[in-house]
Amino acid sequence: MQPLSPAEIEAVVLTFKVGGLALLVALPLAIFAAYALARWRFPGHAFFDAMIHMPLVLPPVVTGYVLLILFGRHGPIGGFLYDYLGITLAFRWTGAALAAGVMAFPLMVRPIRLAIEAVDPKLEQAAETLGAGRIVTFFIVTLPLALPGIIAAALMGFAKAMGEFGATITFVSNIPGETRTLSLALYTFTQSPDGDVAALRLAITAAIIAFGAVFASEFVSRRLARRLGGG
Repeated sequence: MQPLSPAEIEAVVLTFKVGGLALLVALPLAIFAAYALARWRFPGHAFFDAMIHMPLVLPPVVTGYVLLILFGRHGPIGGFLYDYLGITLAFRWTGAALAAGVMAFPLMVRPIRLAIEAVDPKLEQAAETLGAGRIVTFFIVTLPLALPGIIAAALMGFAKAMGEFGATITFVSNIPGETRTLSLALYTFTQSPDGDVAALRLAITAAIIAFGAVFASEFVSRRLARRLGGG
């Protein structure tokens, strides 16, 4: 099988770029949301939980359409960003990262929440008794002990972001060199009469990336769990 063409390489590189930015933005928010769900009790807790997981059950096209309404140039958020900061997300690769991050967000929140819930609250209480504030306790106790779950969630979220299709094509379209990620390039080639070979190359590339992410997630989380557990 021939190596990837320049257009295919461009799509793969853009996919890593989009996935990396999506993870960079979504992971801190996912950690905060997971901690809030695991440790806080507040009015609307169930509603907050349901809203976080909505992208998992909504058709991705619906999520992309909502993003287009909100973050389009004439949308309430997108209009503000464009008028006051000169930032445009719709039909840009940064918008693709936003769509990918939104779709990956609930997949990261759930395992991080489970990892935080597995941390014994008595350890956090002991740290606070010794004078550590809640924020300091989170960084020196909760976060290190939940790290295997966080890393596993990050790698899975990265893989999901790289494979996102429906929300991305709805929000930022399929623009070569700007928003055409690996998934969109694969779709484009399947619509072309002579694109079977290129589509197969990209499908194999996507499978390798996905397998690598899942394997790395499992490997790293197990190694960290053994170290934190004392071997």
